[in-house]
Amino acid sequence: MSKEDFRASLEKSKSYSDLFVIVKKAVKKVLGRNRSGLLLYLSDLPLGIGAYHSVGTNGIVLNRKVLEVASRSAKTDAEMNSLIFSLLLHEYLHSLGYLDESEVRRLVYNISLEVFGKDHPAVTMSLGSPLTKVLPQDLHDEDEGSGLELVRDFEKPDQPYIA
Repeated sequence: MSKEDFRASLEKSKSYSDLFVIVKKAVKKVLGRNRSGLLLYLSDLPLGIGAYHSVGTNGIVLNRKVLEVASRSAKTDAEMNSLIFSLLLHEYLHSLGYLDESEVRRLVYNISLEVFGKDHPAVTMSLGSPLTKVLPQDLHDEDEGSGLELVRDFEKPDQPYIA
């Protein structure tokens, strides 16, 4: 895929699944690595946490509260999709065994730069914490929120489960 293809795909994405396909293609293109069988959950976490992946599991958890606030403050769909792309990419890299935070942040930047080009919102999101780019500075946590919510049809298998 070209930079233009990656950009167009990100802009027209309408679901977490659409964005995750782009994440996987980007990582495959730049690092030559992939994995399947991941699940996505939404949960209300403290606002300082955008997402997490617990090592040894097949789950990625996105912070529902962050996404709700970001959706109200993002200026464009491309900006919102770039935030979600960055969060999913970061956690996907953890699921591939990259555990050092500074290395993962560097990889998120390098991958975003290579597939989107330097003037894209995903590259901007990858500089520092993406949360500082979309969340109001005076935002405070109000409650603990609810538990995990599974996002259905997040990853569509490339091949049958049993080969």
